Amino acid sequence: MTETVALNVTLKPGLIIALPSATVLPYTKLYYWAANVLLPVNLGVLLFGMIANITNIVVFLKAGVKDNVSTLLLSLSMSDLTFITLISPSACTLFVINFFLKPYLWPFDHEFVSFLLYWPAFTLYDMSAFISVSLGVMRCACVAMPLKFKLVFTKRRTVIVVLALLVLAVSLRVPVLTIFRVAWRTDPATNASTAYVAAVNRQAMSRINDLMNRGLVVWINYTIMVSCVGLLSFKLSQAARIRRSCTASAAQTKPDKAEAADKLAPKDLQVIKSVVLICSNFILSQLPFMLYSTARLINPEFTSTSRMKDLFGLFSLISLMCSYLNASLNIFVYYNFNTKYRSVFLSLLPFQNKK
Repeated sequence: MTETVALNVTLKPGLIIALPSATVLPYTKLYYWAANVLLPVNLGVLLFGMIANITNIVVFLKAGVKDNVSTLLLSLSMSDLTFITLISPSACTLFVINFFLKPYLWPFDHEFVSFLLYWPAFTLYDMSAFISVSLGVMRCACVAMPLKFKLVFTKRRTVIVVLALLVLAVSLRVPVLTIFRVAWRTDPATNASTAYVAAVNRQAMSRINDLMNRGLVVWINYTIMVSCVGLLSFKLSQAARIRRSCTASAAQTKPDKAEAADKLAPKDLQVIKSVVLICSNFILSQLPFMLYSTARLINPEFTSTSRMKDLFGLFSLISLMCSYLNASLNIFVYYNFNTKYRSVFLSLLPFQNKK
């Protein structure tokens, strides 16, 4: 659900953004420093995220998508990959044009690259958030009431849920998806036509988006996710205590504890750990966005066009970086907590095949 308006901030061209004078506010200097550091790093994160999610998709398909968890993880990787692919032109434009090539006379408005795919990209980021929430909710239901929900979340039903989440994500973003469109303008001097991005009803549609996606929806998602992580973490702690108790005494003398311990098999524990980490990654990546979205509700001056624009831009840059990391780091979770994923991943490495 994270999105940022950092793209609206015009940076000074040149390899290094010139720091402002000592008379400006401290956070203005911090913003310029953060832009110098984070914008180049973002490109590396996006490249890694693209490779990581392609790897995830190949591994999951080769391993076989047979249950609801693998279906959701495959869908999450596909959604993250699409988000990274769509947002990459905006990230590259923000870095390359504003740092190096802005004085160049482009055959089209550079905002064409910056904004046209921006909202479609974050629609897919919403999709990833919804999938992460669904993953947490399904796992909580299976852990809390295993007998009731064990056969409810089938692969077919999970696919239907994923498609429904895609429709939901697009529907919620319809207001901003209709803002930007391609238009043409003619230079009277040369009679040449140039493509540019025209904004229609931008203020009204952005306000609707703020109320829905920056407000109600993101808080609902965040609350559900935190609750799921709390419940699953409690179940992990409870299972660890029971297993330690059963190890210390004979299972025959305490059948009730042995039975309780068996409710969470080692494979289930690994799945829960991976879900907790995926959800925690989402929670941490959303935190900067939650902070500056709340600040906007408290102080209307906290925008990209007010006197606090540099402070807002700083939070936007951090939030954008966190969204890239959120879409890129799950490969480490899968490798460490999914035995089958790790086995298939290693089998794809060239040096493994030579042994």
